[in-house]
Amino acid sequence: MTDIRPDEELRRAATRRADAKIGFRAHALVYVLVNLGLTALNLLTSPGHLWFLWPMAGWGIGLLAHGLSVYGVTSIGREEMIAKEMERLRRP
Repeated sequence: MTDIRPDEELRRAATRRADAKIGFRAHALVYVLVNLGLTALNLLTSPGHLWFLWPMAGWGIGLLAHGLSVYGVTSIGREEMIAKEMERLRRP
């Protein structure tokens, strides 16, 4: 195994978490912009039939799952599992 200083390991973990948060924010921004466009298109072309709600709801489920994986319980549980596995692997 490669010897990694604790500071380097922390920086790598922090970088991964920051990248995940940036990725989620980009996903959320695109979600909002695209759905604003779909809403405007729907209301301008066929206001009697609100079809924009379907893609908004479907994509919203995916966005929620992405958010939970970054900020929610699953991300915390994963970090704890990784720490336990690292501790287990360090034992002779």
